[in-house]
Amino acid sequence: MTTSVRDPAGTPGAARPTRALVAGSVGNFIEWYEFGVYGYLATVVARNFFTPDGGDGAEALVRTYAAFALAFFFRPVGALLFGRLGDRIGRRPTLVLVLSLMTAATTLIRLLPTYAVAGAAAPWLLTALRVVQGLSAGGEFGGAVAVLTESAPPGRRGLYGAWQSFTVALGLLAGAGAAALVATALTGPQVEAWGWRLPFLMALPLGLAALWLRLALEETPAFRRASAAAPAARAAASARESAAAVVLGAGRLMAWSAAGYTFLVVLPSYLQASLGASLREALAATVVANLGFAAAILPAGALSDRVGRRAVMVSGALLAAVVALPLLRLLQDPAAPPWAKGAGVAAAGAVVGLMAGPGPAMLAEMFPTRVRHTGLGVTYALANAVFSGCAGLLVTELARRTGSPDIPAYYVIACCAVGTLALATLRGDDHRHALRE
Repeated sequence: MTTSVRDPAGTPGAARPTRALVAGSVGNFIEWYEFGVYGYLATVVARNFFTPDGGDGAEALVRTYAAFALAFFFRPVGALLFGRLGDRIGRRPTLVLVLSLMTAATTLIRLLPTYAVAGAAAPWLLTALRVVQGLSAGGEFGGAVAVLTESAPPGRRGLYGAWQSFTVALGLLAGAGAAALVATALTGPQVEAWGWRLPFLMALPLGLAALWLRLALEETPAFRRASAAAPAARAAASARESAAAVVLGAGRLMAWSAAGYTFLVVLPSYLQASLGASLREALAATVVANLGFAAAILPAGALSDRVGRRAVMVSGALLAAVVALPLLRLLQDPAAPPWAKGAGVAAAGAVVGLMAGPGPAMLAEMFPTRVRHTGLGVTYALANAVFSGCAGLLVTELARRTGSPDIPAYYVIACCAVGTLALATLRGDDHRHALRE
């Protein structure tokens, strides 16, 4: 039986909220910068690593997204491995470890030989590094959100948790900006030959700066109390209770995961492969979508502290389902003015932000302190492995087989419909209760 208690003011050794906010969210920026770069440059990566002797470009793109999905499927493994570590030895050392692994793997991608140089070994090397990234990313979310929500002042847990999602948006924007800069400054052949490597190079200095911040991070008050509790109080929650929470949590994240990756990451490759857009046009659309996403996240998190997580997240899921098909029809219309298309993708990003803002706090409220790092990480990783990691692979393959350019919209609508049902099970006053000890 767990009890809910409020963090006492002035807890000795408590992590300073601002420091915890910065150190807890900075790793997400690095993670999603890299994931964004890979997604935005997927067509270029496909030609360099998965298209021997000028093979079929669509098939190569599917293989590229298969490697993308594989990394996502290793995230639950990393979430379980590093989550258990974080629940036993602390959030800080675990977050330092996963950030180090992510930075090293991302830096090495920049140095990989292409298929033309290394032959069949090239895609396997790339996939191996993606697996390392998946493992480390799996441990990142649970620890970061645990630090942010456990360090949040009373009544601001939604806002503090939203910073995790906000740094995701910043990472995706930085990744899109870096890819767009390369595509603008270099010629097409230069981007194909070596320019694609430049955005990955930034991972090293960014990672070192983030590591310095995390080394100064203190443990959260909630973890200190849980560590000092009697052994019986620190016993793990029942397997049935934890498994049920993970499955329910993944369902509650379904709409966010599917709509987020479809609108924010899969969109550029879809525009190129299905609508014949140039790399620059696709990246410009993605930047606008991510600006709308970023603009909505923090207000949505703060709003959820006032009206509840359920009201805000259900609104986001329903709106995502409503705008999905009109958005694709707008993008497919050659007569539509550019400003209308820009407004459409920005609105799509904003409705994803309505779910991403309250989402981290919603998950943190589902698990007690002693298993929060593990529970958060496994739930988030599972939802993203199934509904985000497979989005590019599924949408690209179905669009190729059916010839329908509306496949991404149907995918979003289906996931949002199911996700809304799961979100409806949330209590309207969860935001008013303290985190479970």
